[in-house]
Amino acid sequence: MKAVVSDQYGPPDVLQLQEVDKPVPKDNQVLVKVHATSLNFGNLVLLKGEPFLARFAFGLTKPKYRIPGGDIAGCVEAVGKDVTQFKPGDEVLGDLSGCGWGGFAEYVAVPEHALALKPANLSYEEAAAVPMAGVTALQGLRDKGKIQSGQKVLINGASGGVGTFAVQIAKSFGAEVTGVCSTRNIEILQSIGADDVIDYTKEDVTKKTKTYDLIVGVNGHHSISDYKRLLNPNGTFVHVGGSGSQMFQAMALGPWISLTEKKKMGTFLQRANQKDLILMKELIEDGKVKPVIDRRYKLSEVKEAFSYFAEGHAQGKVVISV
Repeated sequence: MKAVVSDQYGPPDVLQLQEVDKPVPKDNQVLVKVHATSLNFGNLVLLKGEPFLARFAFGLTKPKYRIPGGDIAGCVEAVGKDVTQFKPGDEVLGDLSGCGWGGFAEYVAVPEHALALKPANLSYEEAAAVPMAGVTALQGLRDKGKIQSGQKVLINGASGGVGTFAVQIAKSFGAEVTGVCSTRNIEILQSIGADDVIDYTKEDVTKKTKTYDLIVGVNGHHSISDYKRLLNPNGTFVHVGGSGSQMFQAMALGPWISLTEKKKMGTFLQRANQKDLILMKELIEDGKVKPVIDRRYKLSEVKEAFSYFAEGHAQGKVVISV
């Protein structure tokens, strides 16, 4: 089968499209014919080996996982004898980040707990945009942010992969949602239900007087103290992505602020979870959430896809057809 292989850390040029052995599923695994995959921040970490601490999980001197790719959507071709949830012919989506990656390939063998049935109202390309970004937004809002109906929620970096899901998921919880984006993305946020949109090229959100019950930082460079000023007395800030200095502040200062004040501030890392994949499927089939796709590439164009994604200005998700 064809697969994208990386044997060293570096820029997108280290990725090579090669012929490799087709995997054989173990007793507890599902063999999926992959139709589409997508890019997430974790793919950049796995590609570059940066930040360096990530190498303790991904391989110190070279990638432990030769075939990158976390998100997949495809069709079940075969199942191991111990698999109970899926059968050949099932259309599925999955997050492979917790079970060896490998999504940038024509086939992948994965444990059944990494998969869920594909939403019936999505194409394979649309479904591939969902797993990591959708579940990140869901867990950040629900588990870390403790979102409640009627709350005022601010999402900074609202037009990217995680941000577009966060806007819609927050709305599904009954929140009043404000999204922060650039001028060219205002219509996107309005189309997915944002109640208010702040154009950061014209307004500095940290200088506004309005405060929020929950702030999700998906992108940007604002300091923790800036976000703290924007929180209501019992508000919560959740760092999902952004500048390195912002992440360090959230990790170093967030716990102290949370301990000494009523405001809660901290960082968050998504964890692959089948139940949350299933919940995302239900939200999508109920019409409450839809993936936003910026660009589509072929597997042979994976270098170009990474180069574009690394610029950090994608409107929604970058998807690769296999």
